[in-house]
Amino acid sequence: MLNELQSLPKQLHVAAQLENHPLADPAVETAAQLNAVLSDFDLKDRRVAVAVGSRGIDRLPAVVGATVETLKSRGARPFIIPAMGSHGGATPEGQRSVLGTLGVTEASVGAPIHDSMETVEVGATTSGYRVPVSRAAAEADAVLIINRVKPHTDFVSDRIGSGLRKMCVIGVGKADGSFGFHREASRKGYEPTLIEVSSVILNKLPPVFGLALVEDACHQLAQIEAMTGAQIPSREPELLRQARAWMPSLPFSQIDVLIIDEMGKNISGAGMDPNIIGRGVDGAKRSDRSAEVGAIFTRGLTSETHGNAIGLGFADVVSKRIVDEMDPVSTYTNALSSMTPAAVRIPMHFASDVECLRAALRLAGADPATARIVRIKNTLALDRFVATDAYASEISERRDLNLLESPQDWRFTAEGNLA
Repeated sequence: MLNELQSLPKQLHVAAQLENHPLADPAVETAAQLNAVLSDFDLKDRRVAVAVGSRGIDRLPAVVGATVETLKSRGARPFIIPAMGSHGGATPEGQRSVLGTLGVTEASVGAPIHDSMETVEVGATTSGYRVPVSRAAAEADAVLIINRVKPHTDFVSDRIGSGLRKMCVIGVGKADGSFGFHREASRKGYEPTLIEVSSVILNKLPPVFGLALVEDACHQLAQIEAMTGAQIPSREPELLRQARAWMPSLPFSQIDVLIIDEMGKNISGAGMDPNIIGRGVDGAKRSDRSAEVGAIFTRGLTSETHGNAIGLGFADVVSKRIVDEMDPVSTYTNALSSMTPAAVRIPMHFASDVECLRAALRLAGADPATARIVRIKNTLALDRFVATDAYASEISERRDLNLLESPQDWRFTAEGNLA
């Protein structure tokens, strides 16, 4: 089985110098930001719904915990609502479980979790789309939305991405809002629909506040900004531009085979971030891609994704482990909600990494002896990677890349999997 791969170039362990601006204490920054924005609002005995999503954001439990403590210090009665559309199989139990996997539990953040999927309509767009939101949020005295701001996986925009306005529509909107929004967006476009629907929600909900989180290229919280609902439309584009400037990219412009060790909903809403891999949610190559990749081989699912394997369709080859671990209900519910069937098409898959890599090399038309292979942990972790020494000369000439050890042979377990 290994014969065809015996001639692979040696592998290099490489460190990339990426934008690195970690906050010393996100909890302290969270409290400071919220206290500044909430200073003019009387929250005593007010019920505040704190919307928390399904992304694996750096130090999320600390941020949520600090948010709860700050609200309590101002006399409020905060509670958590899962704001993740149809994730977790679109069930209360599933969404509570997703939060727990991310470290957000009633015990860890000091607030009850209201996990009902029930929604109510709060208004309509000019085109007649009736806008649903979580009943728990609509009946609260105030709503505080926590989300990471970053370029969206499904479309390119300078005005709006994945952030507070998206969380209003798809997160606070629960499964009903997710299904309805994507249906509208399929006809009218993502950006205009997201802007129109989020505007209705911001105007119709009880007072809304936002806590925007921006990560640097090393997946570390680098900026936290609190704002009122009225400030979200003007501030979010600025934060989106900062997030885009800090966003990492694949280390080389030409890659024969990209190996991705893990994918999942906690990594990206699309399992593998299309902004990184250069493939859109329809599976086609994106015009703004930073690298030409011959074939993508994805090896596994994160435990935090709870079997949701949306995004496996972006790969050309996947390990049989992904197919075996996939939860069809969670995966297909997500794909139906987002109307992205290509994202869940099952690629060719094999029992061992050796078989998968051999297939990927053939699909890329690459000679194993000179193959340009890059292996990353996931699309959030690009500060360390493995590359074949076909890149050795380029690495030696670049200031942003450093070798961490001498070249090594590729190592496989007795089962034929990558060590």
